[in-house]
Order: sequence, then C-alpha cells, then structure tokens
Amino acid sequence: MDDLTQSFKHSLHTGFIDKTILSDSNYQPELLINQKNPPKKVLSTILHELENCNQFFISVAFVTTSGVAAIINKLKELEQRGIKGQILVSQYLNFTQPEALKRLLKFKNIDLRIATSGNTHTKGYIFKSKDYYNLIIGSSNLTAQALSTNKEWNIKVSALDESGIVEKVLREFHSDFKEGTPVTRQYIMSYEEIYHSQFLLNRKSKLEDIVESQLLVSPNSMQIEALENLQKLRDEGKNKALIISATGTGKTYLSAFDAKAFKPKKLLFVVHRLTIAKDSLNTFQSVFGKDKTMGLYSGNRKDLDCDFVFSTIQTISKTNHLDNFSKDHFDYIIIDETHRSGADSYLRLIEHFEPKFLLGMTATPERTDGNDIFKIFDYNIAYEIRLSRAMEEEMLSPFHYYGVTDLTIDNIEIDKKTDFNYLVSSERVKRIIEQAKFYGSDNGVTRGLIFCSRKKEAIELSALFNLNGFKTIALTGDNSEDERADSIERLESDNLTEKLDYIFTVDIFNEGIDIPKINQIIMLRPTESAIIFIQQLGRGLRKVDGKNYLTVIDFIGNYENNYLIPIALYGDTSYNKDSLRKLITEGSRMIPGASTINFDKITKERIF
Repeated sequence: MDDLTQSFKHSLHTGFIDKTILSDSNYQPELLINQKNPPKKVLSTILHELENCNQFFISVAFVTTSGVAAIINKLKELEQRGIKGQILVSQYLNFTQPEALKRLLKFKNIDLRIATSGNTHTKGYIFKSKDYYNLIIGSSNLTAQALSTNKEWNIKVSALDESGIVEKVLREFHSDFKEGTPVTRQYIMSYEEIYHSQFLLNRKSKLEDIVESQLLVSPNSMQIEALENLQKLRDEGKNKALIISATGTGKTYLSAFDAKAFKPKKLLFVVHRLTIAKDSLNTFQSVFGKDKTMGLYSGNRKDLDCDFVFSTIQTISKTNHLDNFSKDHFDYIIIDETHRSGADSYLRLIEHFEPKFLLGMTATPERTDGNDIFKIFDYNIAYEIRLSRAMEEEMLSPFHYYGVTDLTIDNIEIDKKTDFNYLVSSERVKRIIEQAKFYGSDNGVTRGLIFCSRKKEAIELSALFNLNGFKTIALTGDNSEDERADSIERLESDNLTEKLDYIFTVDIFNEGIDIPKINQIIMLRPTESAIIFIQQLGRGLRKVDGKNYLTVIDFIGNYENNYLIPIALYGDTSYNKDSLRKLITEGSRMIPGASTINFDKITKERIF
C-alpha cells in the first residue's frame, strides 16, 4: 500500500469513524460553509482548489457575473498555465446571466455548455490533482452570494482516481455535459432575449414592491441604534455629537430622523456643494412631508424665512451672510462631510452660531492636516459604522477589487514622477482598455469613474478613450456645477445614445457626490492616503436597484505608499507589514460579505 493510499485511509477514518484519530487534514471530509465569525467562505476553498488542480469540472444551475468576478483572476492564471476545465450551467428558471456566459466564453481553456432542457439544479465542483480528486457537492451555485454570504452546506471529500465515488461522479458529469448545448455567441444572443424578457417581468414586480415600501420611510436597524445614542447624549446634557458612517449607509436620512425626534423650530443643514444641498432637502421632505417649510440658501436662492435651511459652506460662512442670522437663530445645525470642519470657513460658522444641538457627519473623521475633528464635537461619538461593518451588515454594494500591475514602458516603471508622455502613451491606454473590458461591470453596461494623478492626464486620456470608441468626458475643478451635473446625468442615463461610459477626474469626486449607478472605478493614481482611497472607493458603494456589485481596477505602479492599499481595504491600522502581508495572502476570506480582493503576483510584491 503506497503512502497516499495510507494517508487517505487514515483521513477517512478520522472523518467518518473516529475524530480523535490523527491524520492529514488535506484529505479529511469537510463541511464548507459561509460564516461571519470566525470568517469562513466557500469561495476560499474553491480558489485554493483551482490554484492546485491540473483539471477542473464544474456543474452548477446558476452562474452570475458576480460569481465569475469572484474567480476571474484564478481562471486567468489557469488559462496562462494551460490548465483546462469544463463548465456546465443551466437555463433553469432563466436565472443564469448572459453576461456571465460571455465572460466565461472568453477563456480558451474552458469548454462551456448549458443544460437547456429539464430542471437541472446541480451544484458540484470537481478538481483533479495528480493521483486523486477533490469533490465539492452541495448547495453553492457560481454566484458571489452563494460562495461568500448565503447559508450554504457543501461537503468536500477526497478520493483516489480508481475509487467508486470518482467513477460515479465523473460518469454523471460527462453524461450531463454531453447532453448540454455548447455555448456560442449565437446561443447567447438568442438566450439574451429570453433572459431580458424574464428580467423585465421580475423587475416590474420588484419595482412595485420598492415603490410601495418607499411610501413609508422609516429608520433601519443601524439608524435606530444611532438615534438612541443621540438621544442618550442629549439626556446627559451634551449639545454636540459626531456620527461616523461609511458613504452609502444613510447618514442624511439618519439626521432627518433625529431632527424629527428633536423637533427644532429652525434647522440649518450645511454642505459643500449646491447639488448635495438640494438632495438633502429632498430627503428631509420625504421624512417631514409638509410639516416644515424648507428652502435653499446658496447662489441665487436665499430662503431666509423657511423653517429648515439648506446651505453651502461657501455662501453661509461669509461674514455678510452670517450677519443675517442671530447666534441662536437655529435650534439644530447639521454639518455634512464634517471632516472639513477644521477649515476656516467651517470654524467661522461654528463659532458664530449657538444651536441647542450640533451634529457632525462624516465617513472619514481622521485628517492628514493635523486638525482634530473629534475635539470640535467634544469627543462625543454617537455612532460609528466604518466600511468593514457596513459591508458586514450588507448596507453597501459588494465590490470586486483587482490590483493589477501598471505598465512598464521602455523599461521604465510608472511611478509618481513618471513623465506625462508615458502616462498617456498608446501602450498604457491599450492596457487600461484591455483590463477595463476584461473585468467589465456587473451587467455589461459600464458607468465608470476613472481617477487620474493629474488634470492634464485626465483630459488627454479621455480624448484617447474617445478615439477608441468610448464616450467619456474629463471633469476638473475648472468645470462648473452645471457641467458636472450634466455629466453625472449622462453617466447614469438609460438612453444608450447619450450615455457616458466614463468620467475622468483627479479629485473633485473624492467625496460629496452621489452617483449610485457607478459600477466600475479605475484608479490610475498612487494611493496618497488610506482616507482618500476609501473616499474614492466609496463613490461606487451606494446600493441602487439593478446594480449587483462594483468593479474596482487599481493600477499599481512603483509607488512608495502602496502599503496603504491593504490598510484601507482591510481596515487594519496597525501598519504592521507582517499582519498586512498575511491579510493579502488570506485574500477575500477576511473581507465581510460578498466582496473580494484580488492581487496579481507583481502587485503583491510592489505593496511590500
């Protein structure tokens, strides 16, 4: 009896007869589940098996773009190594997404088929190693939720090549695969018509439910907890508080709910852009209805007599405008994006007014300029929900992050000092477009933001993308609010003839902008701080109907601050390189929810 057979026997004994028997854990049967604490994901095992196999077979009922996105880097590696696989999916209930089939069809090493008859509902993953197979049979389809967050039970067993279970499983797979229809572009075109008809039917029903639910605006569990904490602070005699809440978690609604509980006669809501002031006013109206009069105090609008005033800091912080209001004119003042409060304009505002309660809201209170935002609010933190917690609570859109190697041109690596001509070279533009298309977006209709390192780069890259058939625009601080608003409207438009594919920018969209439909973010700049990284990532994390996930493509050059990337993604502020290296090695397992983090080999080296 050879050593491998002996190891299998011992492992089977441990798994099925006596758990106290010591044996090789690699061959022991295992229950694969998704679990928050300690973190476990079925995805981690799937990725490990793909990494170590020399052939694979997958049979699942459903596959979505999110499922493909979770394993796409590994499939790419297998293609480069010449590892072949067969994948059988099903047309059952028309749930499988055509866009997911398109992505799988790109891989030359994958033979892709679909079961078009019967109620095929299998979930099996088969991985061939040198002398044995690992079989995963259970409940997980090839979707990000099934692999990361859903309650799933999957059994993983190992078996030698000549075993009975391998023979039966392979026979069943090959029989089903033989009956399957080869997936071609022509097949996908015909299936798309069926899928979209079903999709529109389901969406109509879902939208009716959403419209009905929106008639009754009420706080979610996070907001209820925050509201209780705010009231507790007031009961203790505190007149200031800070809410730290990740972008997209409903800070504005939270402030409206608290204002309703506080019952102010006069309220001031301060933001740094007029468009945000208008959006905030609409949010408050949905909570208060017609109980309060509301108006704007910015630009040509000076609605002084309204109960609730929504103003931009640029306007109301000026002395001639502050003089229009007595110190106690407002009972309740709310400062949005309050991490800016260290600026002179905000300090003038705070020093002028004496409200009964002052509320600050921000996703990133830590500053790089030395200003202590916590001190302004007397260190009263009413509630804190950072990115990691918000993801765990499924309050944000899942994201798939891909750290990819930026181009080396003429043996010169892209870094912070790279000559402009290299940044906009035809080779680099070609690589950016290739990666953008390869990773794609959740539904194949890209609505993207591209962050550049300098204004000139954004303008030139936008022009070069347009020459390559894209519809893009570059926005900088030189563009007016109206130009920005028009571009955002075009980016989110459902009219494909006028829709923009991308907006190129440097930093004007780091914060304070709401574009829920963004489904792809490309980062072409060095990571200067974890704060800015999170701000830019946050532009695409807001949930919206019809958006399944956000694709993030980060071109990592030879930058000094690359180590800040894992700090931002994992929330580990220890700055311990061994700890950060371990997190990167763990990959997606340590990220809450259905999000994934993927680095190629070179980017891992560049980070450390």
